[in-house]
Amino acid sequence: VAITFSRSDGIIRFSTLPKPTHIVYTLPVTGKAQERKIIMVPQRYQVILIQNLFVGLIIAWIFGSLGHAGERGSETNLPIPRYVSLKSDTGNVRRGPSTNHRIDWVFKHRNMPLKVIDEFGHWRRVTDRDNVGGWVHHALISGTRTVIVMEDMMSLYSRADSNTLVKAHLQAGVVARLGKCNLEWCQLSADGYRGWAAKTGLWGVEADELRN
Repeated sequence: VAITFSRSDGIIRFSTLPKPTHIVYTLPVTGKAQERKIIMVPQRYQVILIQNLFVGLIIAWIFGSLGHAGERGSETNLPIPRYVSLKSDTGNVRRGPSTNHRIDWVFKHRNMPLKVIDEFGHWRRVTDRDNVGGWVHHALISGTRTVIVMEDMMSLYSRADSNTLVKAHLQAGVVARLGKCNLEWCQLSADGYRGWAAKTGLWGVEADELRN
């Protein structure tokens, strides 16, 4: 039996091979790039070898999936990526995590949502809705959640239902405070209005994110 494992789709595949008296395994050897070590495995040990290989692949897949799903920041132990907002009116965005690095961008919209994708010391690597960004000092950002309206004249409903009263229409680019969310709708507050908007027209919240 030949066993192959794909990390891309998480599928373990089996295929039947002829049954020789011995199986030849080729193993990499440290040293020369092209050097290989050939070992012969008697048939009576094939079942044990395949069982151990199968168990090892299962363990690697489980821990690999958990590691990807539960990635945490090295400094804060908070999820990576995660959304935050700009605390100040302006924020210098640097090429690297220190004041010695040049300023590439300046964010100029208080409360604009940002996505944290990395951490180093007191610095956070962030991107905006256009995937533009760099490193900002942690003092410039807040855990307060906001979103940007991506759909022009987006309807703000009284409830999470398109058949309910429309309380306002929000222009594209409006920054709104984020409240509760289900799989399709999020509650927003903007310019004195409060209501529900379709999640698909917002940036700053994940499609499968739930908030109470």
